[in-house]
Amino acid sequence: MAIGERIHFFRKKRGMKLKQLGQAVGFPESNADVRMSQYESGSRTPKADITRRLANVLDVSPQALTVPDIDSYTGLLHTLFTLEDVYGLKVTEVDGEIVLRVDVWQGKDAAELQRMLYVWQEQAAKLETGEITKEDYDRWRYHYPELDTSRLWAKVFPQELSDLIMGNLNKDE
Repeated sequence: MAIGERIHFFRKKRGMKLKQLGQAVGFPESNADVRMSQYESGSRTPKADITRRLANVLDVSPQALTVPDIDSYTGLLHTLFTLEDVYGLKVTEVDGEIVLRVDVWQGKDAAELQRMLYVWQEQAAKLETGEITKEDYDRWRYHYPELDTSRLWAKVFPQELSDLIMGNLNKDE
């Protein structure tokens, strides 16, 4: 999804008009709506300082506005291929369902992705059980990592691997 689409998504979510957002970012009233329309349509791309101001006004992280281009299914699949290459994301089948998993043995980037997915799953589980509201969940997602307070998580390796490592350590004693 291009940055213009993300700006449009969050502007609508906040119930703002083009001119209102443009003025809040700092554009003059005379062309605030035109400039925002150009950004949302993709005919112009905001520079980094404008992106930061937009994020601030829209109450999201700048990274929430600059997600990869996933405008087509092919683009989305190539994004997933890149995640496989760089972060160890793997596609597999479990009980007849296609699932994505992280191969933590692919390196530190894969391990960090796994950690982030556990944190995400934790928040999704809280939403599912009613511990947090949809608004709390969205706020966490749209402000990640600023609002991430977990920083600790216990499940790093499968239990079988942990048992094997501990067994080998005990043999050496």
